This record gives sequence, C-alpha cells and structure tokens, in this order.
Amino acid sequence: MLYRVLGNTGERVSAIGLGGWHIGLKYVEEELGIRIVHAAIDRGINFLDNSWDYNGGVSEIRMGKALRGYRDQVFLMTKIDGRSKKEAAKQLDESLKRLQVDHIDLVQHHEIIRYEDPHRVFDEEGANAAFIEAREAGKIRYIGFTGHKDPHIHLHMLEVASERGFRFDTVQMPLNVMDAHYRSFAKLVLPELVKQNIGVLGMKSFANGILLKSNTVTPIECLHYVLNLPTSVLITGIDSMEILDQAIEAVQTFQPMDEQQMQHLLAKTAAAASRGEFEPFKTSSIFDSTAQNPDWLGEEPQRLQKLMPA
Repeated sequence: MLYRVLGNTGERVSAIGLGGWHIGLKYVEEELGIRIVHAAIDRGINFLDNSWDYNGGVSEIRMGKALRGYRDQVFLMTKIDGRSKKEAAKQLDESLKRLQVDHIDLVQHHEIIRYEDPHRVFDEEGANAAFIEAREAGKIRYIGFTGHKDPHIHLHMLEVASERGFRFDTVQMPLNVMDAHYRSFAKLVLPELVKQNIGVLGMKSFANGILLKSNTVTPIECLHYVLNLPTSVLITGIDSMEILDQAIEAVQTFQPMDEQQMQHLLAKTAAAASRGEFEPFKTSSIFDSTAQNPDWLGEEPQRLQKLMPA
C-alpha cells in the first residue's frame, strides 16, 4: 500500500480510501460489506469514508460492526448534512452511535453544493459551531467539507471560512479523467488546497461507473490518473472483492506519470467530457441527496426567519 500525509495534520493515510456508500447498498449483503472492510484493512487501506445519510444509516451501522477489533488500525471519516448547529450536533451523535466509536477522526460538512451553504455553516448558529464544540469535547479530531457541484462553490467555502478565521483540515471533491475538461476541480480548487497544505480527498473517479460507459479509458487508468494528482486519498466505492482487488492492483502498478503521459490520457476523454455528460453530479440533481431531503439541513436561524412576513 502507498501512504501519504493528510495535508497539515501529519496523519499517514492510505492513498486509496474505502468508500462507505457501497457497503450499505441493498444488493450488498451485510456479511459481504463487513468482509470487504476487513479485507481492505488487512491489505493496507486505513482510510474509511462514510456519511450520516448513506443508505439511511445502514452504511455506518455496517462499518461500526466491521470496526470491532479494528478501530485502532484505521482513520475514520464521516460526513454530516446538517447546516444548523442543532441538526449537525444531532446527526454527529447518531453517527457516533452507529459507528460504535467514542470519536471520529475526521468529520466533514457534506454536499456544499449551493452558494448559501458556506454562510449557513459558518453562521453563529451554524454547523461549524457544533463541529468545533465536538472537537473540543474529543468527539472528533479534524474538520473538512465535501461537494460535487461546482469548483467555484468550493472556493467560496474556503473564502468564507478564511473570513471567519477558520482553516479546514481536508476538502473532498470529484477528481477524475473527465473533470479536467469541464468545470474542473483539479484546475481551480486543487492548486489552492496544495498552496494551503489542506488534505485533498478525491472522489467520483468512476462517477459511480457512469464515466466508464464512455468507453474511452480503463478502470486502472482512471485510478492511476487520480493517484498521480497531489491527492492525499482517492476514495473509491467497493462493492465486491473483485473491485477491491482492482483498487489494490491500481496502487501496486502505479508509476508517477509525467506531463506528456497525463495529457495523452486526458486526450482520450476530451470529446466525451466536453459538456459534462458523464459527470451528472455537476449537471443534474440526481446525486444531490440534500436537495431530495432538505429537512436534513435543519432550520434557518430564527433571526433570519423573522425577516419574512408570517
């Protein structure tokens, strides 16, 4: 396994991270989901991804069962949807119970996909206040955020955080062989994270398999491309032992690519990627779980609600 340092945290994490969504899917039996987690850890993967909303909590519950006897071997991450302090604190406590742990290494604000999200998170009654209190209480160690919609919203989140005197430990975003051609996180956000030494978490390297339907690149090429970027961790969904083998193979066969090799690989996807057709998380709402479940975000502060007529 290849290990990298997670931004300025000093944490040593595996270059491949196990995505939590897939282990809780209906077609994945619980026994298999737990076996995948154990096998991944045994093969050197120590970064585990999850979210409070994945599969109605099933993903966290299964991971919690899998972590019995393994907790000290992993760097555990989950995500919280709540934008209000009250809702974020509630969801965080639920995640701790499901995961059966007394602390989570990294908790991230999930789906920062709207321009108002940063302001809600950093309101005095917002979710980040809950995160900071949880960190002071020892419930969490590090704080980050995720999003998949638009790199400019990521930059806005970083800007709003900076204005509030806050610095994130990690940022999670789509990084794949098509991203470079359309509304690119790699071109716009990645350099800023490297500059600030913030841990880079890549996701959607296959776009849930949609990217592969373009028939332009192989799965191994997809993984090698992201591993060649200055990422700390490439988080990938694993729903079978065969897909786990594929992820391990990608690490074992990875060799750093020069600029010419990278451009050759990107040229394969240029035409297919030009309009975002194979990255529907950028161009549609089908990946936006908080849009489909707005109640997860929590209420706006009362002082704002009073601005509107009854």
